[in-house]
Amino acid sequence: MKECYQKFLGETLDMNIAQGTSSWILIPFIFLILFGIGYVLTNNDIQVLLLFFFLITGIIEIFFLMFFRDPERPTGDGLVAVADGKIQFIQERNDKDIGESIQIATFMNVHNVHVNRMPIDGTILDITHIPGGYLPAFKKESERNERVVTLIDSSIGRIKVVQIAGTLAKRIVWYGKKKQQLIKGQRFGMIKLGSRVDIIIPKHMKQSITVSIGDRVRAGVDTICNLP
Repeated sequence: MKECYQKFLGETLDMNIAQGTSSWILIPFIFLILFGIGYVLTNNDIQVLLLFFFLITGIIEIFFLMFFRDPERPTGDGLVAVADGKIQFIQERNDKDIGESIQIATFMNVHNVHVNRMPIDGTILDITHIPGGYLPAFKKESERNERVVTLIDSSIGRIKVVQIAGTLAKRIVWYGKKKQQLIKGQRFGMIKLGSRVDIIIPKHMKQSITVSIGDRVRAGVDTICNLP
């Protein structure tokens, strides 16, 4: 537990802001300034109300700064985690683009970094947005939620990354484009306000998987599968 807090604190101090989130941080900051100026310039009953709004806006600003942080990280060995969070399930499936495969799902909590990273060097073959609902990502019914499916050609064959929206997460952002070559650990997108990210790999990699259900992983750093 102590090690987890040290990692969290270290990454928070070495903080960048995730691409595409500046407006989320700028708007409450502007209101924070306005409420602060109003509080200083007034001396009547409205001052208490302005102080209340100043404090609430400050809490929101801190929350967004923490939520949209994007720390620099070393890239781990093997096939690395795509998202921060807890391994929710690992199961076999038959994927239409990959065939017999293994699906590894990572549930992202509010305190996790929500920037997603490439698990392996590869070329983006296709990016598909699928509309759907916004059920809690930890429920099985979330398979019908809105999602972005990315098909990647890699050294172990075709793999998929599936970014799934949730109850609060209603904006999936993708930084890349089709036919783009990306390297392992490179940022490729995020889900604003969290949710779940799945990676689907060929079944022949099953014996090389190094994580179990309940394990906590960090995107780009922790190995989830050894490579041949």
